[in-house]
Amino acid sequence: MSTTLRTPRRSFLHIGRYGEILSVLIKYGFGDIVARLNLERYLSLPRKLLPRSTAAPSRRASRWERVLVAIEELGPTFMKLGQFLSNRPDLLPPELVTQLEKLQDAARPFPGSIARALVEKELGRTVEDAFASFSDEPVASASISQVHRATLKGGQHVAVKIRRPRVRHTVSTDIDIIYDLVALLERAYEPLRGLHLAQLVEEFERTIAKELDFTIEASHIERFRHDFTSDPDVHVARVHGDLVTQQILVTEWVDGAKITDLPELARMGVDPCELARRGTRLVLSQVFDHGFFHADPHPGNLLVRADGRICFLDFGAVGIIPPTLRHHLSIILYGVVNKDPQRIIRSLSQLTRERINNIERLEYDVTEFIEEYDLSMLKQINVGDVLKRFAYIVTEHDLRIPPGFYLLLKALITIEGVGSKLDPNFNLTKELEPFVKKLLRENPRLRYLPFDVYFTLLDMASLLKDLPFEIKDIVRVVKRGDLRIQFEHQGLEPLFAKSDQLVNRLVFALVLASLIVGSSVVIHSGIPPRIYDIPIIGIGGFAVAGLIGFGLLFSMIRQKKL
Repeated sequence: MSTTLRTPRRSFLHIGRYGEILSVLIKYGFGDIVARLNLERYLSLPRKLLPRSTAAPSRRASRWERVLVAIEELGPTFMKLGQFLSNRPDLLPPELVTQLEKLQDAARPFPGSIARALVEKELGRTVEDAFASFSDEPVASASISQVHRATLKGGQHVAVKIRRPRVRHTVSTDIDIIYDLVALLERAYEPLRGLHLAQLVEEFERTIAKELDFTIEASHIERFRHDFTSDPDVHVARVHGDLVTQQILVTEWVDGAKITDLPELARMGVDPCELARRGTRLVLSQVFDHGFFHADPHPGNLLVRADGRICFLDFGAVGIIPPTLRHHLSIILYGVVNKDPQRIIRSLSQLTRERINNIERLEYDVTEFIEEYDLSMLKQINVGDVLKRFAYIVTEHDLRIPPGFYLLLKALITIEGVGSKLDPNFNLTKELEPFVKKLLRENPRLRYLPFDVYFTLLDMASLLKDLPFEIKDIVRVVKRGDLRIQFEHQGLEPLFAKSDQLVNRLVFALVLASLIVGSSVVIHSGIPPRIYDIPIIGIGGFAVAGLIGFGLLFSMIRQKKL
């Protein structure tokens, strides 16, 4: 199943959308970035339209607050990108992360008549044939979809999730533009090159492509049902598979209270402290037992039914944690609690599979990090803060952690906040402890250790068997004089580009000098045709030389290379 959005279109086909984005940036005081990226050159935007000052439109709004407002105005793709980047505290300033976490995925609903037309187009039949009743008024409206209530012919109440019209085209266009902007940013701001922004955009593209395909969300729900089919604390909404397409998702309608609605929970007779414990256990079980978890368990996606069971909604974003990553995460958390920096560093080295350039500095940073969490203060440890700090340390040492870690980080921070609202004495560390201990006991490497040893011995035997022949081949190549050593140069592209630019200017200068000298000779020779006794060919040569000279001068002044 394809999850790509990109099409082979050139960015100049998106000039209109480029203009909208630039207008929003300039409107909220980011004209300095537009000028730094030379975007007005690509879009023929007059420089006089760019603001001279970088001051905010409102003195009361900080730069990061203006980023938030601009993202909300730019539409669904940028809102999703903002939410996606809010999971990466290792890359963004804390103040910006705080603002991005405020993004609410809400949008103005589209008309019920359009919703009906989309349903009929996708299902190939009329709404009246598919449903006994269908409400034209949406019960929820987000940037990518909206939800309508309906009733099936058999009397079952269902939720009909409908993708917004043309949203896929909008997202595809915006992602094309984002790729271009990232390339310009890396060119203009050298420190950004080490952040691998293009890879980050690719990851975002894959994520949002999955959210746009409701058949993938339906498979997520079925996987979740399989994992928790016998759990008495959770209710999984049934998917009506015959009414699911890439644009339409029909699921069982679930009545219940928002998990943080304390008055309604009290009316239902549900103990909020016990609910915090059960909800947290469900999220941690998804992560550590199944390695497949709901990536955004905020209060709006958690309902409590009248029987006390918890229902998770919106499975568009899920995280996957392979067994090895789960094991290393448990070791890291165990090392924090037990003040064992060496254990953390070893696990981190195996997890990132990258060379640690300054292991002494890393050991110092990790030791300083875990010393802040005293065992006597264990109940006050905020797991979200611990993982955020750890992510900053990893980034400072140019190490990469699998993307699933950051989705896990968001899920744990979210569920910790929900638990604290339900129970002022809620402690996520206490809930984590049994899962961490269980993972340490059930090390997946120990389970497959006999097989690993067996296959390693086979590989060694094969190596020893082939080694004499390989050495003989190498010696034969050396004797024949056919040995070739290939060097690969990295990081020299900017130097080559500058060299090409310098050579081009030297060539133009030589042509300019030749034109001036040649034109002077022609004028003194008096070769016809002439005007006012001056050879026309000589005048033309001087004119061309002047144009080339002024062109070079203008280029150097514009690039501040004079």
